[in-house]
Formats: sequence, structure tokens, C-alpha cells
Amino acid sequence: MSEMLQTTAERQTESLRVVLVDDHDLFRTGLRNLLEEQGLLVVGEAASGAEAVRIVSELTPDVVVMDLNMPEMGGIEATRHITATAPLTRVLMLTISDQDSDVMDAILAGACGYLLKDASIQDLILGIRAAARGESLISPTIAARLLQRVRATTAQPHIAEVIRAELSEREIEVLKLIANGKDNALIAAELHISPKTVKNHISNILMKLQIDNRIQAAVYAVRSGIV
Repeated sequence: MSEMLQTTAERQTESLRVVLVDDHDLFRTGLRNLLEEQGLLVVGEAASGAEAVRIVSELTPDVVVMDLNMPEMGGIEATRHITATAPLTRVLMLTISDQDSDVMDAILAGACGYLLKDASIQDLILGIRAAARGESLISPTIAARLLQRVRATTAQPHIAEVIRAELSEREIEVLKLIANGKDNALIAAELHISPKTVKNHISNILMKLQIDNRIQAAVYAVRSGIV
């Protein structure tokens, strides 16, 4: 049974089309080799944010693995362009910067995840898979600091009013669990519902609140003061 599950996971990974964006040729080459060894299809590379935007418009990959600091156009601006023009393409930041402001800017620009370059290849593969599903993976220490920083800012009660007006009670429960760092499986277990139902609730939450991904939803929930 475990072999069957592994084979399914491998097939899911093989079907993912990835673009790599980093201004260091050697890093891109090494990363391409690692990802292709894991069965992913690297369909393109870019050395700048501007080049990334052009390539994504041509290739419409599933996931872009994006560096932060690059010449011409940085990763955050490129992410903003990509999420606006290619909404089915997910962006995963992979960078050396663990600065809170960089993380916040990347997430608000629409990135689905944020990993540091010292992450393991296993974590990177998990991050790419999560991004492709519209979920998120952020280095745990970064995620904790991000939400602490949001909590330290002034609460915005009007956001709570929007949440209560737009979402059902069950959707608010799901949103609170997202803000507490729970993944779909843990949310399903806690609420005694199926993972598919959780996914449907999250899709409804994002649509109703007009936000791009679950990390933005977490930030939104924390800012509202409901968690």
C-alpha cells in the first residue's frame, strides 16, 4: 500500500511544470539537477524578475521558484506581476533573506510559500507540491515571526466585521485553524470533516474575501483580531 501511495506521489510530482528564477547560473543549474532527479519537469529558467514575467506568460508553468533580490526587477515585483497576469501559476519564494519585511512583502504580493535556501530538497519538493495545490509552505520559524509581527500591529476591527458578514460559522472555524498554522489534514481531523470538504471551504474563503492564498488568509485573520 505504501509503495502505491509513493508511486502516486511521484506521478503527481512528475506532472508539475516548474520555472526557476535566480540570477546565479550555478545555483539554477544545481537546483535544476536536484529537481529533475526528483521527477519534476523544469520547463524554463530566468535570471531576472522581468525575464521571469515574460517566460511565465509564454510557458504558464504550474510553479515558479523565485529568488528575492535580482537585477532589473526583484522577486517581489515579479511575483506581483505573475499573480496578476497568470493566476493559475503559483509562486514559491526561495531566498537567503529571513527579514520579516521581505516575507510580508512576498506574501502580500501573492507568493504561496517562502523557504530559505538552506532548506532541504525534501522541504523544497513539499513546498512546490503545496504551491501547486494552492496551499502554502513557509519555514516554521519564519511563519511564527510573521504572525507575531502581524499581531503586534494595530488590530483592524473592520476586517473582523467583513469576515463575520461574508463567511459562514464553519468557514470562520476553518480560517482560524489556518491562522494557527494547521494544514488541511489537521483541519479535517479537528473538525471531523473530509480533506476535500476542507479544500472546498478554503476555496470559498479565498473567493469571498478576495484574497489569493491561505497565507494571506492567515494574515487577514490575525489582523482582524479573530484569532
